[in-house]
Amino acid sequence: MYQLVLFDLDGTLTDPGVGITNSVAHALERFGLAVPERAALYKFIGPPLHESFERFCGFSQEQAQTAVAYYREYFRERGIYENFVYDGVEALLKDLRGAGRKLAVATSKPEVFARQILEHFQLDPYFAYVAGANLDGTRTRKDQVIAYALASCGAEAPAAAVMVGDREHDIWGARRQGLDSIGVLYGYGSRAELQAAGATYLAARPEDIFSLVTGC
Repeated sequence: MYQLVLFDLDGTLTDPGVGITNSVAHALERFGLAVPERAALYKFIGPPLHESFERFCGFSQEQAQTAVAYYREYFRERGIYENFVYDGVEALLKDLRGAGRKLAVATSKPEVFARQILEHFQLDPYFAYVAGANLDGTRTRKDQVIAYALASCGAEAPAAAVMVGDREHDIWGARRQGLDSIGVLYGYGSRAELQAAGATYLAARPEDIFSLVTGC
């Protein structure tokens, strides 16, 4: 089956709901805007932040960049740790490594933050590489991150790799790079969203991913 498994971070390996929504709320407050209920901010989890501020708040590109800076004021100090690893994820990573698979992270989150989170939860030893966005707002599209992850891992045949994620952006990014994908149903994307995006497989729980990757 697949020899290289690329994992999204937010909503796939960890649940960052509290930290991300608190950070978005902080940014909105800095703009003097009313902060909606937490559930209304979950849509910020997954897509590149500047795109979400433009799409959901009607911000211009310049305003969105300012909002991202405000977001990071909170996220750097507190939001990054308002997060937890989904049950079953570490066991999955251990089993996949034991089955000889190479693992990497491909996230639209800035790479520096992704590495901090994985180190904080002691998940970093499982991954051959952690690929993410740049702090300057470049390489944020998922297909760009996936291409970077593949190159960094020396993967020459996309057919041997699979992308695992919880949002449509993960699925779209995988398709643009010629990869199959596993949409996880325990994160922040719905079954309908993942199916509409064209997910190759769906996984209800982290433990379901093992058989989809290995065929066992």
